[in-house]
Amino acid sequence: MLIKSLKGVLAAMAVTLLGACSTPCDVSGRLCAPIDSNTRAPLAQPAVAPPVQPAVQEADVQTMPIDSPDSQSAQPLQPALPSGRQVTLGLMLPLRSATLAQPAEILRAGFMAAHALEGAGFAVNLIETGDGGAQEALDDYLRAAQDSDIIVGPLSRPAVNAVAGSAAARKPTIALNHPDAGTPVPPNMLVIGLSIEDEARQAAAWVSREQPGANALIVSGASAWQRRIATAFADAWAKLGHESQLVELASGSAYDTEMAVGKLNAKVQNESPSLIFAALDPFQTRQVRGVIGNHVPFYGASSVNSRVAAGDTLPELDGMRMLDLPWVVQSDNATVMAYPRWTGAPLGLDMERLYALGIDAFRVAKEVALGRTAFELDGVTGRLKARFGDGSTQFTRVIPAAVFQAGTTRAILTQ
Repeated sequence: MLIKSLKGVLAAMAVTLLGACSTPCDVSGRLCAPIDSNTRAPLAQPAVAPPVQPAVQEADVQTMPIDSPDSQSAQPLQPALPSGRQVTLGLMLPLRSATLAQPAEILRAGFMAAHALEGAGFAVNLIETGDGGAQEALDDYLRAAQDSDIIVGPLSRPAVNAVAGSAAARKPTIALNHPDAGTPVPPNMLVIGLSIEDEARQAAAWVSREQPGANALIVSGASAWQRRIATAFADAWAKLGHESQLVELASGSAYDTEMAVGKLNAKVQNESPSLIFAALDPFQTRQVRGVIGNHVPFYGASSVNSRVAAGDTLPELDGMRMLDLPWVVQSDNATVMAYPRWTGAPLGLDMERLYALGIDAFRVAKEVALGRTAFELDGVTGRLKARFGDGSTQFTRVIPAAVFQAGTTRAILTQ
C-alpha cells in the first residue's frame, strides 16, 4: 500500500507500470503498493490456521462494477473439475521486473498459499515476465495460454492494457489490475484488481449515509495517487448531492509541510466543515490529525491506515474511520482465519493487501474453472460477486468500514 519512502530511484521508476490498486503509491506499473526493497528473498511456506467463526460482520460498502462488452463469440467455460482432468492455471507475474519483483513475489505467495490449502485438481504454471513493452506482454500472454486452461494476470496496468486491447484473450483470464479508463474489457477477461478510485467512491457512499447533508473538506497530498483518490471521492460526493472543498497540502521541506498543516487547521477552525476526507498517506494523516484534533469527523480510504509500532498506540488517530480489506481489519473473520499468514520478513500493509489479492485470485480462478457463470465469495479482500462466461463479465468487491481506536483498527457496521 508508504510512510517510509518508495525510495528515490525506485519511486521514480514505479510511476508508470501498475496503477489502479487499492493501496496507493506511484509504483512502477502503478501497482499501488510501495516497495521498500527490490530483493527477491525465498518465500517461506506459511502454516495453515484453523477456521473460526467470524466475530464481526462486514460493512455493506459497494464497489463499482467493471463490465465487458457483450459478445456472441464468448462461450461459457465448461466445468473442468467434474471431468477429472487436472486444470492448469497460468500465473503470469512480473517476477523478472526490476521494480515489480517484490510485489509479484508477495502476490504469488498468497496465490500458492490458497492453492496449498484447497488446490486439489489444479496445477500452477508460473510465467515469469519482465519490464518489456506491449508486444512482450502479448508474447508472454500467448506463451501462458499455450499450456494453461485459465490465465491469472497480468499484474501491471500496461500489460493488462496490452492484453485487453488485443484479440489475444481467448482463454478465461483473471486480470490482477485494471486497464486504463475507457479500455474495453474482453468478454473472456474478469478484472479483479484492487482500486484506490473504487475505495474512494465506496467511501463517498458510506460517508453520505453516516453524515447526510454534510459538506466535506477533502484534504489531498500532492502525489498522483492522492489526487486520484481525492478526485474520485469528490466526483462521487457531488453525484450524491453534496458539496465539498479541496485543499492540497504542499510538498517540500518539513517547514513547508508544517506551514501547510497550520493553514489547514486555521481553515478548519474558521469554516467548521462537517467532515474531513483525507487522501493522504499514514504519516501525513498523523500530522494533520495531530494538529486539527478529533473534534471533526475524519474519514479516509485504506491509504490512511497505519501499522502501529510496538508501544505506540497513535492516540492522535483515535476515532478515524476508513475502508480497508478484511485481511487487514478482520483478523477474527472465519475466511481470513482459514488462510495462512505470510511468515517471512514483516510486510507493510500494502504488501499484506497484495498477498490477500493473491489468495482471492486463486479462489476466483477456481470458481471460473468449475464453470460457474455467477458466483459470490466471502473473500479476504472483501465480499466478491462475479458474473463470467455468459458473454459478458462483471465483478464487484464489498470492502468493510473500520475505525482506529487505541492502536488497532477494527471493522464496524455501517448504516
